[in-house]
Amino acid sequence: ILGGGALFGFFMPRILVKNTAIKRIEEINLTFPDALDMMLICVQGGIGLEQTVDRVAMEVSEHSPTLAEELAILSAEMAMLNDRRTALSDFGRRVGGHGKSFATALIQAEQYGTSVSQALRVMSDELRDIRMANAEQKAASLPPKLTVPMILFFLPALFIVILGPSGIRMSETF
Repeated sequence: ILGGGALFGFFMPRILVKNTAIKRIEEINLTFPDALDMMLICVQGGIGLEQTVDRVAMEVSEHSPTLAEELAILSAEMAMLNDRRTALSDFGRRVGGHGKSFATALIQAEQYGTSVSQALRVMSDELRDIRMANAEQKAASLPPKLTVPMILFFLPALFIVILGPSGIRMSETF
């Protein structure tokens, strides 16, 4: 019992931290495309990138506190650091996934002198396509998952409804 408790106490914190990190990344990746669309609207409206990130952090805080926290940290770093690239690369390293590609796209847009609005538009279109592909993949995997429950639950009830009246008539005639 003592050895089992020691193993449990040794591995359980690692498992809990790993699960929390996975949930955090999933939450950020789920809400990041919407935040990116809001950033695109703000940037196209003429608001600077620092103010855009701050504004989107406030707007997203109700739906995704985790993403709002990360965007607030990014906004604070962009305000305090002289180098915007460092703040963006730190954000990409912390968030990972879509945040890393977002940071890379903005760093390259700044480095090569292209429009931030154009970079955000391309990223937004790409994330929308990824979201659509994920939805199509989930829809395609649904029929095999429904086959066994339909066979076990739906078909017997259907046979009873269809064959029940004829079975009653046959029992009456015999």
